[in-house]
Amino acid sequence: MNYLKKLLIGNEAVAWGLYHGGLRVISSYPGTPSTEITEFLAKHDDIHSEWAPNEKVACEAAFGASLAGARSACAMKHVGLNVAADPLFTLSYTGVTGGLVICVADDPAMHSSQNEQDSRHYAIGAKVPMLEPSDSAEAYEFARSAFALSEEYDTPVLFRMCTRIAHSQCIVDLGEREETPLKEYVKQPSKYIMMPAYAKAKHPVVESRTEKLRELAEDCKYNRVENRGSRIGIITSGCSYLYVKEIFGDSVSILKIGMPNPLPVKLIRDFAASVEKLYVIEELDPVIENHVRSLGIECVGKELFSPVGEFSQQTIREAFLKEKVDVGTIPEKQGDAPQVPGRPPMMCAGCPHRGMFYTLAKNHITVLGDIGCYTLGAVAPLNALDSTLCMGASVSGIHGFNLARGAETEKKTVAVIGDSTFMHSGMTGLVNIAYNATNSTVIILDNSITGMTGHQQNPTTGYNIKGDPAAKVNLEALCHALGINRVRVVDPYNLAECEQAVKEELAAEEPSVIISRRPCVLLKYVKPKAPLRVDAEKCRSCKRCMGMGCPAISMKEGKARIDRTLCVGCGVCSQLCPFGAIADH
Repeated sequence: MNYLKKLLIGNEAVAWGLYHGGLRVISSYPGTPSTEITEFLAKHDDIHSEWAPNEKVACEAAFGASLAGARSACAMKHVGLNVAADPLFTLSYTGVTGGLVICVADDPAMHSSQNEQDSRHYAIGAKVPMLEPSDSAEAYEFARSAFALSEEYDTPVLFRMCTRIAHSQCIVDLGEREETPLKEYVKQPSKYIMMPAYAKAKHPVVESRTEKLRELAEDCKYNRVENRGSRIGIITSGCSYLYVKEIFGDSVSILKIGMPNPLPVKLIRDFAASVEKLYVIEELDPVIENHVRSLGIECVGKELFSPVGEFSQQTIREAFLKEKVDVGTIPEKQGDAPQVPGRPPMMCAGCPHRGMFYTLAKNHITVLGDIGCYTLGAVAPLNALDSTLCMGASVSGIHGFNLARGAETEKKTVAVIGDSTFMHSGMTGLVNIAYNATNSTVIILDNSITGMTGHQQNPTTGYNIKGDPAAKVNLEALCHALGINRVRVVDPYNLAECEQAVKEELAAEEPSVIISRRPCVLLKYVKPKAPLRVDAEKCRSCKRCMGMGCPAISMKEGKARIDRTLCVGCGVCSQLCPFGAIADH
Protein backbone atom coordinates (compact mmCIF):
# COMPACT_ATOMS: atom_id res chain seq x y z
CA MET A 1 0.00 0.00 0.00
CA ASN A 2 1.25 3.48 -0.84
CA TYR A 3 1.35 5.93 2.07
CA LEU A 4 1.10 9.71 2.06
CA LYS A 5 2.29 11.63 5.11
CA LYS A 6 0.06 14.53 6.15
CA LEU A 7 -0.14 16.80 9.18
CA LEU A 8 -3.74 16.43 10.36
CA ILE A 9 -5.91 17.52 13.25
CA GLY A 10 -7.64 14.60 14.93
CA ASN A 11 -11.03 15.25 13.34
CA GLU A 12 -9.60 15.28 9.83
CA ALA A 13 -7.72 12.07 10.63
CA VAL A 14 -11.01 10.46 11.70
CA ALA A 15 -12.60 11.64 8.46
CA TRP A 16 -9.81 10.11 6.38
CA GLY A 17 -9.99 6.91 8.41
CA LEU A 18 -13.72 6.55 7.84
CA TYR A 19 -13.36 7.40 4.16
CA HIS A 20 -10.50 4.97 3.56
CA GLY A 21 -12.39 2.36 5.59
CA GLY A 22 -15.13 2.30 2.96
CA LEU A 23 -17.64 4.84 4.29
CA ARG A 24 -20.59 5.48 1.97
CA VAL A 25 -23.00 7.60 4.07
CA ILE A 26 -22.48 10.02 6.96
CA SER A 27 -25.26 12.00 8.62
CA SER A 28 -24.45 14.34 11.51
CA TYR A 29 -25.50 17.37 13.49
CA PRO A 30 -22.76 19.97 14.07
CA GLY A 31 -21.44 20.22 17.60
CA THR A 32 -18.05 21.40 18.83
CA PRO A 33 -15.65 19.59 19.05
CA SER A 34 -16.98 17.02 16.53
CA THR A 35 -18.06 19.28 13.65
CA GLU A 36 -15.01 19.04 11.39
CA ILE A 37 -15.31 15.26 10.96
CA THR A 38 -18.36 15.68 8.74
CA GLU A 39 -17.13 18.89 7.13
CA PHE A 40 -13.97 17.14 5.91
CA LEU A 41 -15.97 14.17 4.64
CA ALA A 42 -18.27 16.51 2.71
CA LYS A 43 -15.31 17.27 0.43
CA HIS A 44 -15.53 13.75 -1.02
CA ASP A 45 -18.11 13.69 -3.81
CA ASP A 46 -18.12 9.89 -4.07
CA ILE A 47 -19.88 9.50 -0.70
CA HIS A 48 -23.02 11.07 0.73
CA SER A 49 -22.59 13.64 3.52
CA GLU A 50 -25.37 15.60 5.18
CA TRP A 51 -26.38 17.76 8.13
CA ALA A 52 -29.40 16.24 9.84
CA PRO A 53 -31.88 18.26 11.95
CA ASN A 54 -30.59 16.59 15.14
CA GLU A 55 -28.41 13.74 16.39
CA LYS A 56 -31.25 11.24 16.76
CA VAL A 57 -32.18 11.71 13.11
CA ALA A 58 -28.51 11.46 12.11
CA CYS A 59 -28.04 8.20 13.99
CA GLU A 60 -31.23 6.73 12.55
CA ALA A 61 -30.24 7.78 9.02
CA ALA A 62 -26.88 6.06 9.50
CA PHE A 63 -28.74 2.97 10.74
CA GLY A 64 -30.90 2.99 7.62
CA ALA A 65 -27.82 3.10 5.42
CA SER A 66 -26.28 0.26 7.42
CA LEU A 67 -29.50 -1.73 7.09
CA ALA A 68 -29.26 -1.27 3.33
CA GLY A 69 -25.74 -2.73 3.39
CA ALA A 70 -23.59 0.42 3.32
CA ARG A 71 -20.81 1.31 5.70
CA SER A 72 -22.14 4.39 7.46
CA ALA A 73 -21.38 6.82 10.27
CA CYS A 74 -22.68 9.75 12.24
CA ALA A 75 -20.85 12.31 14.37
CA MET A 76 -21.88 14.45 17.32
CA LYS A 77 -20.62 16.00 20.54
CA HIS A 78 -21.16 14.38 23.91
CA VAL A 79 -24.47 16.08 24.69
CA GLY A 80 -25.65 15.10 21.21
CA LEU A 81 -25.23 11.48 22.20
CA ASN A 82 -27.95 12.07 24.79
CA VAL A 83 -30.28 12.88 21.90
CA ALA A 84 -29.14 9.83 19.92
CA ALA A 85 -29.30 7.48 22.93
CA ASP A 86 -32.76 6.23 22.00
CA PRO A 87 -31.70 4.52 18.76
CA LEU A 88 -28.25 3.66 20.13
CA PHE A 89 -29.51 1.32 22.86
CA THR A 90 -31.71 -0.64 20.47
CA LEU A 91 -29.04 -0.64 17.75
CA SER A 92 -27.00 -2.67 20.21
CA TYR A 93 -29.71 -5.35 19.95
CA THR A 94 -30.28 -5.22 16.19
CA GLY A 95 -26.65 -5.10 15.19
CA VAL A 96 -25.68 -4.03 11.69
CA THR A 97 -25.45 -5.11 8.08
CA GLY A 98 -22.95 -2.56 6.82
CA GLY A 99 -20.50 -1.37 9.45
CA LEU A 100 -21.82 1.50 11.58
CA VAL A 101 -19.56 3.93 13.48
CA ILE A 102 -20.97 6.55 15.87
CA CYS A 103 -18.39 9.26 16.54
CA VAL A 104 -18.78 11.22 19.77
CA ALA A 105 -16.51 14.04 20.94
CA ASP A 106 -16.33 14.76 24.67
CA ASP A 107 -15.43 18.21 25.95
CA PRO A 108 -13.54 18.05 29.27
CA ALA A 109 -13.25 21.55 30.78
CA MET A 110 -16.37 22.57 28.85
CA HIS A 111 -14.65 24.73 26.24
CA SER A 112 -17.93 24.92 24.33
CA SER A 113 -20.46 22.89 26.30
CA GLN A 114 -22.99 23.09 29.10
CA ASN A 115 -21.66 20.08 31.02
CA GLU A 116 -18.77 17.65 31.36
CA GLN A 117 -20.01 14.26 30.31
CA ASP A 118 -18.11 10.99 29.99
CA SER A 119 -19.44 9.12 26.96
CA ARG A 120 -17.81 5.89 28.06
CA HIS A 121 -20.88 5.36 30.24
CA TYR A 122 -22.99 5.12 27.09
CA ALA A 123 -20.77 2.36 25.72
CA ILE A 124 -21.10 0.48 28.99
CA GLY A 125 -24.84 1.06 29.25
CA ALA A 126 -25.60 0.18 25.63
CA LYS A 127 -23.11 -2.72 25.70
CA VAL A 128 -21.31 -1.72 22.54
CA PRO A 129 -17.56 -1.49 21.88
CA MET A 130 -15.84 1.88 22.10
CA LEU A 131 -12.53 2.95 20.59
CA GLU A 132 -10.51 5.91 21.89
CA PRO A 133 -7.40 7.19 20.08
CA SER A 134 -4.62 9.24 21.68
CA ASP A 135 -3.51 11.25 18.65
CA SER A 136 -4.30 11.86 14.99
CA ALA A 137 -2.34 8.83 13.79
CA GLU A 138 -4.36 6.52 16.01
CA ALA A 139 -7.55 8.39 15.11
CA TYR A 140 -6.94 7.47 11.48
CA GLU A 141 -6.02 3.83 12.14
CA PHE A 142 -8.79 3.21 14.68
CA ALA A 143 -11.47 4.85 12.52
CA ARG A 144 -10.36 2.93 9.45
CA SER A 145 -10.59 -0.40 11.26
CA ALA A 146 -13.84 0.40 13.08
CA PHE A 147 -16.05 -0.73 10.20
CA ALA A 148 -14.48 -4.18 10.10
CA LEU A 149 -14.86 -4.43 13.89
CA SER A 150 -18.51 -3.43 13.56
CA GLU A 151 -19.25 -6.03 10.90
CA GLU A 152 -17.27 -8.86 12.50
CA TYR A 153 -19.05 -8.50 15.84
CA ASP A 154 -22.40 -7.35 14.42
CA THR A 155 -22.51 -4.15 16.47
CA PRO A 156 -22.40 -0.39 16.17
CA VAL A 157 -19.04 0.99 17.32
CA LEU A 158 -18.75 4.13 19.44
CA PHE A 159 -15.67 6.17 18.54
CA ARG A 160 -14.67 8.58 21.32
CA MET A 161 -12.73 11.76 20.68
CA CYS A 162 -12.11 14.69 23.03
CA THR A 163 -11.45 18.36 22.39
CA ARG A 164 -7.66 18.12 22.61
CA ILE A 165 -7.32 15.11 20.31
CA ALA A 166 -9.94 16.48 17.91
CA HIS A 167 -8.08 19.75 17.38
CA SER A 168 -4.40 18.90 17.91
CA GLN A 169 -2.14 17.82 15.08
CA CYS A 170 0.41 15.15 14.29
CA ILE A 171 1.80 13.37 11.25
CA VAL A 172 -0.45 10.65 9.82
CA ASP A 173 0.45 7.99 7.25
CA LEU A 174 -2.56 7.92 4.95
CA GLY A 175 -3.25 4.79 2.93
CA GLU A 176 -5.80 4.23 0.18
CA ARG A 177 -9.55 3.84 0.18
CA GLU A 178 -10.95 0.37 0.66
CA GLU A 179 -13.78 -0.05 -1.80
CA THR A 180 -16.31 -2.28 -0.07
CA PRO A 181 -19.28 -3.55 -2.06
CA LEU A 182 -22.80 -2.74 -0.90
CA LYS A 183 -23.95 -5.76 1.05
CA GLU A 184 -27.08 -7.52 -0.14
CA TYR A 185 -30.26 -6.51 1.66
CA VAL A 186 -32.13 -9.47 3.09
CA LYS A 187 -35.31 -9.08 5.11
CA GLN A 188 -34.60 -10.32 8.65
CA PRO A 189 -37.56 -9.68 10.97
CA SER A 190 -36.04 -11.38 14.01
CA LYS A 191 -32.88 -9.27 13.68
CA TYR A 192 -34.30 -5.85 12.94
CA ILE A 193 -37.87 -5.75 14.28
CA MET A 194 -37.43 -5.10 17.99
CA MET A 195 -40.85 -6.06 19.24
CA PRO A 196 -40.70 -7.87 22.62
CA ALA A 197 -40.68 -11.41 21.26
CA TYR A 198 -37.66 -10.74 19.07
CA ALA A 199 -35.92 -8.35 21.47
CA LYS A 200 -35.97 -10.90 24.30
CA ALA A 201 -34.04 -13.29 22.12
CA LYS A 202 -31.46 -10.62 21.25
CA HIS A 203 -30.43 -9.68 24.79
CA PRO A 204 -28.50 -12.94 25.35
CA VAL A 205 -26.82 -12.36 21.99
CA VAL A 206 -25.64 -8.94 23.19
CA GLU A 207 -24.21 -10.48 26.37
CA SER A 208 -22.43 -13.18 24.39
CA ARG A 209 -21.03 -10.56 22.02
CA THR A 210 -19.70 -8.56 24.98
CA GLU A 211 -17.76 -11.60 26.18
CA LYS A 212 -16.28 -12.12 22.73
CA LEU A 213 -15.27 -8.47 22.59
CA ARG A 214 -13.71 -8.76 26.03
CA GLU A 215 -11.62 -11.65 24.72
CA LEU A 216 -10.57 -9.40 21.84
CA ALA A 217 -9.61 -6.68 24.32
CA GLU A 218 -7.06 -9.03 25.90
CA ASP A 219 -4.94 -9.07 22.76
CA CYS A 220 -5.69 -6.41 20.16
CA LYS A 221 -4.04 -3.43 18.53
CA TYR A 222 -6.18 -1.01 20.52
CA ASN A 223 -4.71 -1.95 23.92
CA ARG A 224 -0.97 -2.26 24.42
CA VAL A 225 1.56 -2.69 27.19
CA GLU A 226 4.79 -0.70 27.27
CA ASN A 227 6.75 -2.73 29.80
CA ARG A 228 9.83 -0.86 31.03
CA GLY A 229 10.49 -3.14 34.00
CA SER A 230 9.76 -0.26 36.35
CA ARG A 231 8.41 -0.29 39.89
CA ILE A 232 5.56 2.02 38.84
CA GLY A 233 2.81 1.06 36.42
CA ILE A 234 0.27 3.44 34.88
CA ILE A 235 -2.98 2.50 33.16
CA THR A 236 -4.18 5.38 31.02
CA SER A 237 -6.00 6.31 27.81
CA GLY A 238 -6.74 9.13 25.39
CA CYS A 239 -4.83 12.37 25.74
CA SER A 240 -3.82 11.42 29.29
CA TYR A 241 -1.48 8.88 27.70
CA LEU A 242 0.35 11.69 25.91
CA TYR A 243 0.75 13.66 29.14
CA VAL A 244 2.13 10.58 30.90
CA LYS A 245 4.62 10.00 28.08
CA GLU A 246 5.75 13.62 28.13
CA ILE A 247 6.33 13.46 31.88
CA PHE A 248 7.87 10.00 32.28
CA GLY A 249 9.09 9.07 28.81
CA ASP A 250 10.14 5.42 28.96
CA SER A 251 10.87 5.37 32.69
CA VAL A 252 7.57 3.76 33.77
CA SER A 253 5.53 0.84 32.49
CA ILE A 254 2.26 1.80 30.80
CA LEU A 255 -0.89 -0.05 29.85
CA LYS A 256 -2.49 2.12 27.19
CA ILE A 257 -6.21 1.49 26.76
CA GLY A 258 -7.53 2.23 23.29
CA MET A 259 -10.72 0.18 23.72
CA PRO A 260 -12.35 1.50 26.91
CA ASN A 261 -15.31 -0.84 26.50
CA PRO A 262 -15.28 -3.70 27.10
CA LEU A 263 -12.17 -3.53 29.25
CA PRO A 264 -9.79 -6.52 29.46
CA VAL A 265 -9.37 -8.60 32.61
CA LYS A 266 -6.30 -10.81 32.21
CA LEU A 267 -4.32 -8.05 30.53
CA ILE A 268 -4.91 -5.76 33.49
CA ARG A 269 -4.22 -8.48 36.05
CA ASP A 270 -0.92 -9.40 34.39
CA PHE A 271 0.12 -5.76 34.09
CA ALA A 272 -0.74 -5.04 37.73
CA ALA A 273 1.26 -8.09 38.81
CA SER A 274 4.32 -6.79 36.97
CA VAL A 275 4.59 -3.57 38.99
CA GLU A 276 4.80 -2.64 42.67
CA LYS A 277 2.43 0.31 42.57
CA LEU A 278 -0.37 0.90 40.07
CA TYR A 279 -1.85 4.24 39.04
CA VAL A 280 -4.88 4.87 36.83
CA ILE A 281 -4.90 8.21 35.02
CA GLU A 282 -8.07 9.08 33.08
CA GLU A 283 -9.95 12.31 32.53
CA LEU A 284 -13.45 12.74 33.95
CA ASP A 285 -15.02 9.66 35.57
CA PRO A 286 -13.16 6.67 37.09
CA VAL A 287 -14.34 4.18 34.47
CA ILE A 288 -11.08 2.25 34.14
CA GLU A 289 -10.32 2.68 37.84
CA ASN A 290 -13.64 1.19 38.91
CA HIS A 291 -13.05 -1.77 36.62
CA VAL A 292 -9.57 -2.31 38.09
CA ARG A 293 -10.91 -2.16 41.63
CA SER A 294 -13.72 -4.58 40.71
CA LEU A 295 -10.99 -7.10 39.90
CA GLY A 296 -9.70 -6.78 43.45
CA ILE A 297 -6.59 -4.89 42.34
CA GLU A 298 -5.30 -2.01 44.44
CA CYS A 299 -4.61 1.19 42.55
CA VAL A 300 -4.30 4.94 42.98
CA GLY A 301 -6.80 6.93 40.95
CA LYS A 302 -9.26 9.69 41.66
CA GLU A 303 -7.98 10.26 45.17
CA LEU A 304 -4.98 11.79 43.37
CA PHE A 305 -6.37 12.85 40.00
CA SER A 306 -9.44 15.06 39.76
CA PRO A 307 -12.72 13.94 38.13
CA VAL A 308 -13.24 17.55 37.08
CA GLY A 309 -11.88 19.24 33.96
CA GLU A 310 -8.94 18.49 31.72
CA PHE A 311 -5.58 17.17 32.75
CA SER A 312 -2.26 18.59 31.60
CA GLN A 313 1.39 17.72 31.98
CA GLN A 314 1.53 20.10 34.92
CA THR A 315 -1.51 18.75 36.82
CA ILE A 316 -0.27 15.16 36.50
CA ARG A 317 3.26 16.19 37.41
CA GLU A 318 2.05 17.97 40.55
CA ALA A 319 -0.01 14.94 41.56
CA PHE A 320 3.03 12.68 41.38
CA LEU A 321 5.16 15.19 43.27
CA LYS A 322 2.64 14.90 46.12
CA GLU A 323 3.21 11.16 45.94
CA LYS A 324 6.97 11.82 46.12
CA VAL A 325 7.49 10.07 42.80
CA ASP A 326 10.36 11.18 40.57
CA VAL A 327 8.82 12.82 37.52
CA GLY A 328 12.00 13.40 35.61
CA THR A 329 13.28 16.67 34.22
CA ILE A 330 10.12 18.59 33.35
CA PRO A 331 10.46 22.02 35.03
CA GLU A 332 8.05 22.91 37.79
CA LYS A 333 6.68 25.80 35.73
CA GLN A 334 6.37 26.12 32.01
CA GLY A 335 7.18 29.84 32.23
CA ASP A 336 5.13 32.69 33.64
CA ALA A 337 2.44 33.81 31.22
CA PRO A 338 2.24 37.57 30.73
CA GLN A 339 -0.60 39.33 32.52
CA VAL A 340 -3.22 40.34 29.97
CA PRO A 341 -6.68 41.81 30.45
CA GLY A 342 -9.53 39.33 30.63
CA ARG A 343 -11.48 38.79 27.43
CA PRO A 344 -14.94 37.50 28.33
CA PRO A 345 -16.97 36.06 25.45
CA MET A 346 -19.53 38.39 23.93
CA MET A 347 -21.77 38.76 20.92
CA CYS A 348 -20.06 40.27 17.89
CA ALA A 349 -20.40 43.92 16.94
CA GLY A 350 -23.58 44.13 14.88
CA CYS A 351 -24.91 40.78 16.11
CA PRO A 352 -28.61 40.68 15.18
CA HIS A 353 -29.50 39.14 18.54
CA ARG A 354 -28.34 42.17 20.52
CA GLY A 355 -31.29 44.41 19.71
CA MET A 356 -33.84 41.83 20.84
CA PHE A 357 -31.93 41.04 24.02
CA TYR A 358 -31.64 44.75 24.81
CA THR A 359 -35.40 45.06 24.43
CA LEU A 360 -36.05 42.11 26.74
CA ALA A 361 -33.60 43.33 29.38
CA LYS A 362 -34.95 46.89 29.24
CA ASN A 363 -38.48 45.65 29.89
CA HIS A 364 -37.40 43.27 32.69
CA ILE A 365 -38.69 40.20 30.85
CA THR A 366 -37.92 36.75 32.24
CA VAL A 367 -36.11 34.89 29.45
CA LEU A 368 -35.71 31.12 29.19
CA GLY A 369 -32.68 30.67 26.97
CA ASP A 370 -31.32 27.92 24.77
CA ILE A 371 -28.09 26.57 23.24
CA GLY A 372 -26.38 28.75 20.65
CA CYS A 373 -24.23 31.84 20.29
CA TYR A 374 -27.23 33.80 21.60
CA THR A 375 -26.56 32.21 25.00
CA LEU A 376 -24.07 35.08 25.30
CA GLY A 377 -27.09 37.27 25.98
CA ALA A 378 -26.65 36.03 29.54
CA VAL A 379 -23.44 38.03 30.13
CA ALA A 380 -23.07 41.64 31.27
CA PRO A 381 -24.21 44.23 30.57
CA LEU A 382 -27.36 42.68 29.07
CA ASN A 383 -27.78 39.90 31.66
CA ALA A 384 -30.86 38.94 29.67
CA LEU A 385 -31.20 35.19 30.29
CA ASP A 386 -32.66 33.35 33.26
CA SER A 387 -31.89 29.76 32.24
CA THR A 388 -30.12 27.60 29.67
CA LEU A 389 -30.48 23.82 29.87
CA CYS A 390 -30.18 21.93 26.59
CA MET A 391 -31.19 22.10 22.95
CA GLY A 392 -34.88 23.00 22.71
CA ALA A 393 -35.44 23.24 26.46
CA SER A 394 -36.40 26.91 26.34
CA VAL A 395 -39.60 26.16 24.41
CA SER A 396 -40.58 23.16 26.52
CA GLY A 397 -39.48 24.96 29.66
CA ILE A 398 -41.57 28.10 29.23
CA HIS A 399 -44.67 25.92 28.96
CA GLY A 400 -43.94 24.31 32.32
CA PHE A 401 -42.90 27.64 33.85
CA ASN A 402 -46.17 29.26 32.86
CA LEU A 403 -48.19 26.21 33.91
CA ALA A 404 -46.72 26.52 37.37
CA ARG A 405 -47.17 30.26 37.81
CA GLY A 406 -50.04 31.03 35.42
CA ALA A 407 -51.07 34.60 34.66
CA GLU A 408 -48.42 35.89 37.05
CA THR A 409 -45.67 35.08 34.52
CA GLU A 410 -47.39 34.67 31.14
CA LYS A 411 -47.32 38.43 30.56
CA LYS A 412 -43.63 38.88 31.35
CA THR A 413 -41.86 35.67 30.28
CA VAL A 414 -40.52 34.58 26.87
CA ALA A 415 -38.45 31.75 25.46
CA VAL A 416 -35.66 32.42 22.96
CA ILE A 417 -34.26 29.83 20.55
CA GLY A 418 -32.16 29.94 17.37
CA ASP A 419 -33.39 28.84 13.96
CA SER A 420 -31.14 25.75 13.84
CA THR A 421 -31.92 24.83 17.45
CA PHE A 422 -35.63 25.22 16.75
CA MET A 423 -35.31 22.72 13.91
CA HIS A 424 -33.21 20.45 16.16
CA SER A 425 -35.64 20.08 19.04
CA GLY A 426 -37.76 23.19 19.48
CA MET A 427 -40.65 22.15 17.26
CA THR A 428 -42.05 19.50 19.58
CA GLY A 429 -41.99 21.96 22.49
CA LEU A 430 -43.99 24.43 20.41
CA VAL A 431 -46.52 21.73 19.56
CA ASN A 432 -46.88 21.13 23.29
CA ILE A 433 -47.51 24.84 23.92
CA ALA A 434 -50.22 24.89 21.26
CA TYR A 435 -51.76 21.54 22.21
CA ASN A 436 -51.79 22.06 25.98
CA ALA A 437 -52.59 25.77 25.70
CA THR A 438 -50.36 28.05 27.72
CA ASN A 439 -50.18 31.70 26.73
CA SER A 440 -46.47 31.38 26.05
CA THR A 441 -44.43 33.61 23.74
CA VAL A 442 -41.51 32.07 21.87
CA ILE A 443 -38.94 34.21 20.07
CA ILE A 444 -37.04 32.45 17.27
CA LEU A 445 -33.72 34.23 16.75
CA ASP A 446 -33.32 33.56 13.03
CA ASN A 447 -29.80 34.51 11.92
CA SER A 448 -30.04 32.30 8.80
CA ILE A 449 -27.25 29.89 9.79
CA THR A 450 -26.00 27.58 12.53
CA GLY A 451 -23.79 30.20 14.17
CA MET A 452 -22.15 28.78 17.28
CA THR A 453 -20.40 25.86 15.57
CA GLY A 454 -19.05 27.89 12.66
CA HIS A 455 -21.73 28.60 10.04
CA GLN A 456 -23.11 25.23 9.05
CA GLN A 457 -26.25 25.06 6.94
CA ASN A 458 -29.55 23.85 8.40
CA PRO A 459 -33.05 23.15 7.05
CA THR A 460 -34.03 26.84 7.26
CA THR A 461 -31.16 28.20 5.14
CA GLY A 462 -32.02 26.75 1.74
CA TYR A 463 -28.61 25.09 1.25
CA ASN A 464 -27.15 21.66 2.05
CA ILE A 465 -23.75 20.74 3.50
CA LYS A 466 -22.03 21.30 0.15
CA GLY A 467 -23.65 24.71 -0.34
CA ASP A 468 -25.99 23.46 -3.05
CA PRO A 469 -29.61 24.72 -3.13
CA ALA A 470 -31.93 22.61 -0.98
CA ALA A 471 -35.49 22.65 0.31
CA LYS A 472 -35.96 25.57 2.70
CA VAL A 473 -38.27 25.40 5.70
CA ASN A 474 -40.59 28.41 5.98
CA LEU A 475 -40.57 29.14 9.71
CA GLU A 476 -43.74 31.21 9.61
CA ALA A 477 -45.70 28.50 7.82
CA LEU A 478 -44.20 25.82 10.06
CA CYS A 479 -45.23 27.62 13.25
CA HIS A 480 -48.74 28.05 11.90
CA ALA A 481 -48.84 24.35 11.00
CA LEU A 482 -47.76 23.45 14.54
CA GLY A 483 -50.86 25.17 15.90
CA ILE A 484 -49.72 28.76 16.54
CA ASN A 485 -52.06 31.40 15.12
CA ARG A 486 -50.06 34.48 16.10
CA VAL A 487 -46.75 34.55 14.18
CA ARG A 488 -44.92 37.78 13.29
CA VAL A 489 -41.50 38.75 11.95
CA VAL A 490 -39.40 41.65 13.26
CA ASP A 491 -36.04 43.19 12.39
CA PRO A 492 -33.88 43.10 15.54
CA TYR A 493 -32.01 46.20 14.34
CA ASN A 494 -35.30 48.12 14.79
CA LEU A 495 -35.68 48.56 18.55
CA ALA A 496 -39.10 50.21 18.38
CA GLU A 497 -40.44 47.35 16.27
CA CYS A 498 -38.98 44.78 18.68
CA GLU A 499 -40.47 46.45 21.72
CA GLN A 500 -43.90 46.78 20.15
CA ALA A 501 -43.92 43.12 19.09
CA VAL A 502 -42.81 41.87 22.53
CA LYS A 503 -45.42 43.93 24.38
CA GLU A 504 -48.26 42.98 22.04
CA GLU A 505 -47.51 39.27 22.00
CA LEU A 506 -47.11 39.10 25.76
CA ALA A 507 -50.47 40.83 26.12
CA ALA A 508 -52.22 38.37 23.79
CA GLU A 509 -54.47 35.72 25.31
CA GLU A 510 -53.03 32.89 23.22
CA PRO A 511 -49.65 31.37 22.35
CA SER A 512 -47.49 33.37 19.94
CA VAL A 513 -44.20 33.32 18.05
CA ILE A 514 -41.97 36.27 17.19
CA ILE A 515 -39.34 35.57 14.52
CA SER A 516 -36.44 37.97 15.01
CA ARG A 517 -34.88 37.76 11.55
CA ARG A 518 -31.62 39.16 10.30
CA PRO A 519 -28.65 37.15 8.97
CA CYS A 520 -25.50 36.73 11.05
CA VAL A 521 -23.23 39.70 10.46
CA LEU A 522 -20.27 37.35 9.85
CA LEU A 523 -21.84 35.66 6.83
CA LYS A 524 -19.87 36.42 3.68
CA TYR A 525 -22.86 37.76 1.78
CA VAL A 526 -23.73 40.26 4.53
CA LYS A 527 -22.13 43.56 3.56
CA PRO A 528 -21.52 45.95 6.47
CA LYS A 529 -22.63 49.55 6.29
CA ALA A 530 -20.33 52.47 6.92
CA PRO A 531 -19.20 52.60 10.56
CA LEU A 532 -20.86 55.13 12.82
CA ARG A 533 -19.21 58.05 14.59
CA VAL A 534 -19.80 59.81 17.90
CA ASP A 535 -20.11 63.60 17.85
CA ALA A 536 -18.14 64.44 20.98
CA GLU A 537 -19.83 67.83 21.33
CA LYS A 538 -23.29 66.25 21.47
CA CYS A 539 -22.27 63.32 23.70
CA ARG A 540 -23.38 63.88 27.31
CA SER A 541 -21.59 60.79 28.71
CA CYS A 542 -24.90 59.20 29.74
CA LYS A 543 -23.51 55.79 28.73
CA ARG A 544 -26.85 54.49 27.44
CA CYS A 545 -25.03 53.23 24.35
CA MET A 546 -22.79 51.16 26.63
CA GLY A 547 -25.82 49.30 27.98
CA MET A 548 -26.16 47.18 24.86
CA GLY A 549 -22.73 45.61 25.29
CA CYS A 550 -21.39 46.21 21.79
CA PRO A 551 -17.62 45.58 21.69
CA ALA A 552 -17.21 48.46 19.21
CA ILE A 553 -18.32 51.02 21.80
CA SER A 554 -16.16 52.27 24.66
CA MET A 555 -15.65 55.36 26.76
CA LYS A 556 -12.58 57.52 26.26
CA GLU A 557 -11.89 60.76 28.10
CA GLY A 558 -15.47 60.76 29.34
CA LYS A 559 -17.03 60.46 25.89
CA ALA A 560 -18.44 57.51 23.97
CA ARG A 561 -16.18 56.20 21.24
CA ILE A 562 -16.85 53.80 18.36
CA ASP A 563 -14.07 51.60 17.01
CA ARG A 564 -14.48 51.95 13.25
CA THR A 565 -12.59 48.71 12.64
CA LEU A 566 -15.33 46.79 14.49
CA CYS A 567 -18.49 48.77 13.75
CA VAL A 568 -20.70 47.40 10.95
CA GLY A 569 -23.13 50.31 10.95
CA CYS A 570 -26.10 48.39 12.33
CA GLY A 571 -27.49 51.58 13.86
CA VAL A 572 -28.87 50.05 17.05
CA CYS A 573 -26.73 52.28 19.28
CA SER A 574 -27.90 55.42 17.48
CA GLN A 575 -31.47 54.55 18.47
CA LEU A 576 -30.41 54.61 22.13
CA CYS A 577 -28.73 58.00 22.16
CA PRO A 578 -31.19 60.65 23.40
CA PHE A 579 -28.93 63.45 22.18
CA GLY A 580 -28.40 62.39 18.58
CA ALA A 581 -24.65 62.08 19.12
CA ILE A 582 -24.26 58.86 17.10
CA ALA A 583 -24.62 59.04 13.34
CA ASP A 584 -23.03 57.83 10.11
CA HIS A 585 -21.41 61.15 9.26
